[in-house]
Amino acid sequence: MGSGNAIRGSRVGAGPMGEAERGEAAPRVRVPFWCANMHETRPSFASDAAVPEFWDCPRCGLPAGQDEANPPAPPRNEPYKTHLAYVKERRSDKDGAQILAEALERLRSSSRPIY
Repeated sequence: MGSGNAIRGSRVGAGPMGEAERGEAAPRVRVPFWCANMHETRPSFASDAAVPEFWDCPRCGLPAGQDEANPPAPPRNEPYKTHLAYVKERRSDKDGAQILAEALERLRSSSRPIY
């Protein structure tokens, strides 16, 4: 005896199967892109769509361009900077000493005790 599943082999909510029921696919064009590691990828685009200048390489993640002889250079990664490094770029040691002196003066002049 069966398990009572009459729609075996199909999922709930599935529409009609086959190309004829879905309609015709839009005309496509495959465009080659090359990255700095010379990986080639050929994504397909609708023939009337604008093709982007760059595409991310699915193998290494570098940007890829359409010119095989001159692929785009890998992006330059800046090292991680701490908050203090960014502050030091904006402020000199003299500015820092002045700000510290002002903050200490405000604390000393307040009526609350400093712990």
